[in-house]
Amino acid sequence: MIGYYAIIGISMLLSWYVSNKLKSKFAYYSQVNLRNGLSGKEVAEKMLRDNGITDVQVISVPGQLTDHYNPSDKTVNLSEGVYMQRNAAAAAVSAHECGHAIQHAVGYSMLQLRSKLVPIVNITSNLMQFVLMAGIGLMFATRSIENPNGNTTVLAIGVALFAMTTLFAFVTLPVEYDASNRAMKWLKTTGTVTAEEYVGVEDSLKWAARTYLVAALGSLAQLLYWASMLLGRRD
Repeated sequence: MIGYYAIIGISMLLSWYVSNKLKSKFAYYSQVNLRNGLSGKEVAEKMLRDNGITDVQVISVPGQLTDHYNPSDKTVNLSEGVYMQRNAAAAAVSAHECGHAIQHAVGYSMLQLRSKLVPIVNITSNLMQFVLMAGIGLMFATRSIENPNGNTTVLAIGVALFAMTTLFAFVTLPVEYDASNRAMKWLKTTGTVTAEEYVGVEDSLKWAARTYLVAALGSLAQLLYWASMLLGRRD
């Protein structure tokens, strides 16, 4: 299991680095005030209007970096640090979340796939660690000269469950990158932000996207580890 813990440690370290970098970028670009004086809420409402979306509400939610789009009730939820702020960071986040609203409105295929996977992943994520541990225990307990790999049935089920969470992580990547691209394109082409402000928007969204990339790669590394155990690798 040393290899597994090494993967977990490296993944946590990368995640910590990217998360802290994102927070520092957000804090830095929060000091770059928008010349047009629009708040995050107003930027979001303008982007929705410009894209012909009239059935999505922009609301405020508590917390920091808790911004998200909820397709079930069609709300763009902006954190307290974004909703009323009038800076480049707030514009970046609010426009990104509106990017998801636009994806929903136009039927973006990867968003639809991600939504279908949510209930499945909610179940698998709660079960997979228990199944994997039980599978490893059973595999070692049933090893013999005749069957050096032992019984791997339960472990195979655990690997399949983990594969679903990894798939979800990778499906999330194009959804997030596309939302950011829609946000940056709209902010730039409409002149909502100046060239200087756009630099902050682009930098903020790039670091936000990297949090999802690190999560996906970490999940893939863990999946490959468990798969190698299933295929008979000795730790």
